[in-house]
Amino acid sequence: MADENPLRILASRAAAPRIVSELSRRRFLSLSAIVGGTAFLAACSAGGAKPAPSATGGKLEGSLSMYSWGDYDAPEVLKDFTKTLGPKLTVDSFGSNEELIAKLVAAKGTGGYDIIVPTGVYIPQMVQNNLLMKLNKDLIPNLEHMDPAYLGRGWDPKNEYSICKAWGTTGFVYDKTVITRDLKTWSDFLDCAQKEASGKTSVLDDPAEITGMYYWANGIDWNTEDDAEIDKCEDFIVNTLAPHIAAFDSYPGSGAIPQSSHALIEVWNGDARQGITNSDNPDKWQWVLGSPTTELWMDNWAICSTAPHPEAAHAFINFVLTPENAIKELDYIGYHTGEKDIQATAEKAGLKMLDLVFFTPEQLATMKDGEVNKAQTRTVDIYNKAKAAAGA
Repeated sequence: MADENPLRILASRAAAPRIVSELSRRRFLSLSAIVGGTAFLAACSAGGAKPAPSATGGKLEGSLSMYSWGDYDAPEVLKDFTKTLGPKLTVDSFGSNEELIAKLVAAKGTGGYDIIVPTGVYIPQMVQNNLLMKLNKDLIPNLEHMDPAYLGRGWDPKNEYSICKAWGTTGFVYDKTVITRDLKTWSDFLDCAQKEASGKTSVLDDPAEITGMYYWANGIDWNTEDDAEIDKCEDFIVNTLAPHIAAFDSYPGSGAIPQSSHALIEVWNGDARQGITNSDNPDKWQWVLGSPTTELWMDNWAICSTAPHPEAAHAFINFVLTPENAIKELDYIGYHTGEKDIQATAEKAGLKMLDLVFFTPEQLATMKDGEVNKAQTRTVDIYNKAKAAAGA
């Protein structure tokens, strides 16, 4: 992992209102293109927010506001922060990086938020446009507990603005009481969706995940900019697959899996673990890591440039990085938090379904980085057409 640069452009993990329905839920550059080149970014650059001074180690403020993905922290950890250190914490949820950035821009920087959780590839643009505060790492001594493999990523080589919160990948689960054959690959998923799982299939509500399935199944670089390949993807997704899709759901772990509302479900690994663990009949669900290739992503702790409570924000990040809290976070959200030796700790604690959290070198080799490129608008267009074709 140390030599890889996971660049996931994350979609929503919870139901949250979209800023503009036709926008990609993943890719910032597609948003920029849709609203007119660099105008969107320019709105939050010079003349916008005036960054507040970074924290200096002074007295903690009495409150703290976080804007993050839905259901993305262990409630126990959030409560313990307030109990231990004092600041009252409030948490709002966004459904996409676009939604996060649009809200910050509209509010000239922060909108009253302190901590935010952007995905790695967005960080350079956010730094360039003064949306993030430079971290005072003297106030985050628990950074020493992080595995160096998850620090120094390409989007923030010195971790001046961000620290890994969690990373993961994409696969699918299926109900073995409905689907009796073994499914092992993305090709199996796509075939089953058109056959015994027709009308019982759920996919992630995310443009790149929907097109990604086609590329991954067919051995095509999912960051392709080849118009011919994209045309073939569109034809398959819109005309062949979409009529069989019952739902576009980025958070099946809290609903579709434990409620058995669908038989075949594209899902992120941590959400799959959460859903299966909460199911009344977990044994009927089979997890499959997408193959022959799939994605790898990383989300990050960051602080808004004009955060009203910078001291409490730094204290919170330091608090969640303790080994004790890192393992609680992992157990709740089902994603690797980047801490040193956390796999051994999880195994010693007897946590369930760790094969959905930790992966072998062979599995890691199949996970590919996402990329922002000129194909974004086409990807979003395919997504919109697929939803229309599915009647969603």
